[in-house]
Amino acid sequence: MKPLQDTHIRAYTEEDKENILHLLKLNTPKYFAAEEEADLQHYLAHEIELYYVVVSDGMIVGCGGINFVENKTIGKLSWDILHPDYQGKSFGSLLTKYRIEVLKKIESVQKITVRTSQLAYRFYEKQGFELADVVKNYWADGFDLYAMVYKETISA
Repeated sequence: MKPLQDTHIRAYTEEDKENILHLLKLNTPKYFAAEEEADLQHYLAHEIELYYVVVSDGMIVGCGGINFVENKTIGKLSWDILHPDYQGKSFGSLLTKYRIEVLKKIESVQKITVRTSQLAYRFYEKQGFELADVVKNYWADGFDLYAMVYKETISA
């Protein structure tokens, strides 16, 4: 595996779709329920606002998006997926920090949130998010919703 300096983040294109779905499959059932594939397909086709891929040594190793609610005052991190071989090696942190910086530059954004599960919320705590709510079996049976809010001030 190449070091992070040989890694870049770029905007998602339609040609990336199969690679993104493959990343999801590599993380199912550990981090995603099988039925979430249809949700991701729908998201990629209809709900993308900003979506990025992490490329290392020419291979897509991660992805994650940004969506907006409440007149673009809230930016939501969405559909974060990382190749299992690249987890725990700063690639997820790189992508999360990248999107937080994108959101901080958007004047209307006052709050950043992420909805994750009990399987990944500790990662987001390390990135500066705090737990706001838990809903049992939200994503699928055994996959709880952990709603989190970024602790830092976004705009003045």
